[in-house]
Amino acid sequence: MGQMKRLFVLPIALIAVASLTAAPADTPNDDQTILHVLNRIGFGARPGDVEKVRAMGLDKYIDLQLHPDRIRDEAVDSRLAAFKSITLSSRQIAQQYERPLMEARREKKADAAAGNAAGDANGAAGNTEPTPEQKQAQQQANQVVTELAQQKILRAVYSDRQLEEVLADFWFNHFNVDARKGADRFLLTEYEREAIRPHVLGKFRDLLEATAKSPAMLFYLDNWMSADPNGPHPVARNQMPPFGGGIRGPFGRPGRVMMPPAPRPQAQGQNKNQRRGLNENYARELMELHTLGVDGGYTQKDVTEVARAFTGWTIDNPRQGGSFRFEPRIHDEAEKIVLGHHIKAGGGQSDGEQVLDLLAKHPSTATFIATKLARRFVSDTPPPALVDRAAKRFRETDGDLREVVKTIVTSPEFFAAEARGAKVKSPLDFVASAVRTAGVDVPNPMMLVRAVQQLGEPLYQCQPPTGYKDTADAWVNTGALVNRMNFALQIARNDQALAGKLGSPEFQRK
Repeated sequence: MGQMKRLFVLPIALIAVASLTAAPADTPNDDQTILHVLNRIGFGARPGDVEKVRAMGLDKYIDLQLHPDRIRDEAVDSRLAAFKSITLSSRQIAQQYERPLMEARREKKADAAAGNAAGDANGAAGNTEPTPEQKQAQQQANQVVTELAQQKILRAVYSDRQLEEVLADFWFNHFNVDARKGADRFLLTEYEREAIRPHVLGKFRDLLEATAKSPAMLFYLDNWMSADPNGPHPVARNQMPPFGGGIRGPFGRPGRVMMPPAPRPQAQGQNKNQRRGLNENYARELMELHTLGVDGGYTQKDVTEVARAFTGWTIDNPRQGGSFRFEPRIHDEAEKIVLGHHIKAGGGQSDGEQVLDLLAKHPSTATFIATKLARRFVSDTPPPALVDRAAKRFRETDGDLREVVKTIVTSPEFFAAEARGAKVKSPLDFVASAVRTAGVDVPNPMMLVRAVQQLGEPLYQCQPPTGYKDTADAWVNTGALVNRMNFALQIARNDQALAGKLGSPEFQRK
């Protein structure tokens, strides 16, 4: 099984790369080392890439990838031009895609009620099948996520900013949001474009705050409903939120301050003294998954205190693609103690920002982030010495992610023999690299979106906040290997009927 596992680390055309020898200490431009780099900090080599990198020099190539703003990317830009939704704001998406769906649903409900009334009068229920207009509204609403998935595939296959694309995928999984949760499918486009992508090689603290204030994250982990159970509180006139109201109603009309519904009955073992209105979901994942790690040294008391600090971080008009909003009426203004750090009473929005400062600078966060990045780029069990150096660089540079990644991808451990072929590619990595290696064109990216889904990684649809794993245990099993072999064979043959086969039961049975 171990031999089969190594076999499918790379697309079929690059199987031989898995047995490469170690690179000398001076990182030469030999083809084997170049292939290793192209597969690890990108989605594999296209025809001609090895020659281009050899001519440029591997050190210069890596440095250029660490500065994607220096790379022109017209090839991918032209391919993305057809996707109308990926450049829209969440508010525009709500207007153009969500509102027609809501209106169609209201119309369908009204039709069903009229049909039932007719049935009462005539002895038979009326026709409640959706109209063509209602079906069209549903398809149009689904288009938001399908276009988002297609652009992700096209960027992976065609972008010259390969490291940036790898990191965009890495950080989206780190700060995962599931498109299938309610309004999030209409919020994800702006989330990835504005909260994730601009910060993948920037300061971790900036990335952390961008995700914390994103409506997509606020909705996904329910923090937009988290409130001080002793509220709502009166607010001085000069502290009133904009638009002259509290939290606004679903269609933008001013309304009363919204208090979350009463919690469901406590399950056995839950804290019976948990206060009404306080939601700890985001606070827990912020420390366990986003910063400190599960063994980062926090307690349940810290979770509760962090949740209190983030009360009032909500969404303005969530049904209209609204933006982040701090609502003082539902914020817990009392003193808080997080990891031994005192947050003074009356801080308002700064309570949460102080928590982000504290967590971003914590030594456990440096180690946790360094470990995950080393795992992504080197091996499932990253060398402790490399993790220590990367964590040290994180602390020295105040969380400069470019410097941390540079430390890892220029390290001796990265080029060592045991790192070659040591990573099993995720379905996204595998599909994108197979297409790149074969040099085939992608006239219909949906066929690749379906292939990635069939291989077990439906894009933007990972339910748990952990995101998709990048370790072998998540992707290696008999069925998965057979499916990968089928896909690789189809790509190797450049089958013209591939578009009709991917994602179909017949494709899986071949």
